[in-house]
Amino acid sequence: MRRSDGISLALLAALAVASPVRAERPVLAPVATIDAAPTRKLETAIFAGGCYWGVEGVFSHVKGVHLVKSGFAGGPSNRRVDYDMVSGGDTGFAEAVRVTYDPKQVSYATLLRIFFSVIADPTTLNYQGPDHGTQYRSALFPLNAEQGKAAAAYLAQLNKAGLWRDPVVTKVERFTGFQDAGTDHQDFMMKNPRHPYILRWDAPKLAAFKAMFPALYRDKPSA
Repeated sequence: MRRSDGISLALLAALAVASPVRAERPVLAPVATIDAAPTRKLETAIFAGGCYWGVEGVFSHVKGVHLVKSGFAGGPSNRRVDYDMVSGGDTGFAEAVRVTYDPKQVSYATLLRIFFSVIADPTTLNYQGPDHGTQYRSALFPLNAEQGKAAAAYLAQLNKAGLWRDPVVTKVERFTGFQDAGTDHQDFMMKNPRHPYILRWDAPKLAAFKAMFPALYRDKPSA
């Protein structure tokens, strides 16, 4: 049996149970009913979904994505932070990524669908997988009114979809700025494919993305 979008139900089941070390089980999120109209040639989107290594690692393999940067969002605009500070969990910042993409190749709504299908569990409050604390919350940071409308509509759509046992707790948060993480945290999955954390928690996310969205997957990650 196959879904109307061509993804095998058997494949989804296998992805969900094959690996006991997966951080979040893959769930095929619905196609968004509302998208963000592009406002420029290259658009930018901000996502927080737990440890940014895996979030960056998956988005960097999406066709149409030009650049992904790991960093921090959600805290006071007048405060400078680094990884050690944010890891304390009391700064208000979350580990996040900044995605620069070509809206002619991949839309904001498609990025949302990928995010909630294979990257982040929207039902876990202030944690993802093994990482706990407000710095690991899942959140969307719209950069304009179009993204804000699409993000709010998609979270409402997910709540109604009933794909998860628990309610969706991911929030749309006001964007107060983005700060890049250090160079040792950029492109971490690509540079450290055998790192134990990557193998245990993030490589399965990338494998699920490749299996569930083959038309959107590219082997070579964005630089």
